[in-house]
Amino acid sequence: MNRKREFIDLSHPLDPNNISLWRTMPPFTCCPIATIEKDTFSIHTISMGTHTGTHVDAPCHFIQGGKSIDEIPIDVLHGPALLIDLTHKRAHESISWAEDLSPYAEQMQPGVILLLHTGWSRYWAKEGQEYFKHPYVEPSVAGKLLEHGTMVIGLDTPNPDVTGSGGHPFHEIFLGGGGYIIENLTNLEKLRSMKLMVNLLPINIVGSDGAPVRGVAWDEPEQK
Repeated sequence: MNRKREFIDLSHPLDPNNISLWRTMPPFTCCPIATIEKDTFSIHTISMGTHTGTHVDAPCHFIQGGKSIDEIPIDVLHGPALLIDLTHKRAHESISWAEDLSPYAEQMQPGVILLLHTGWSRYWAKEGQEYFKHPYVEPSVAGKLLEHGTMVIGLDTPNPDVTGSGGHPFHEIFLGGGGYIIENLTNLEKLRSMKLMVNLLPINIVGSDGAPVRGVAWDEPEQK
């Protein structure tokens, strides 16, 4: 008997009353402009930044002339994934290549999406600024990942760099090398499969530097 496949939602719900937004980001709103009671149909207007909630950073987010969301190949954001447990990291602690990621180097093959699990999604939409005091990835890691053929990295934090520092070195190196970054993932603690597959496709917004993602993960059983 075949085991029913379980899908894990990797995206935070977009709720204007339950959301984490950095101070420079515009608010998220979802407002009705037509209702079934009044108009016999329902329509809402949505207003948000391109980097609200779980989303993809396209290279043009920081790189002049870099690819926009609609220019990202579909197959790049869909495929096998490598999950690395970094839940021992504390606020503002660095994630390094030598100490944290190099032991997994042989598994970082071209086409494999890297997921860094810090556990920081537990602070999403909580009072205070703890969500923005997340661990960060050292800039030198970006080059190492590109050398190993890793073109997509996803994190359960709002930023691989230090949020609020004024600098974006990891973004600039990784996006500048043709990579893509997915931020604000959630439920990474539910991923335990050795044959992990993910789909992190964004809304296809022409010319955009970022776009929302409804990320999904599932087990891909061994072929018998």
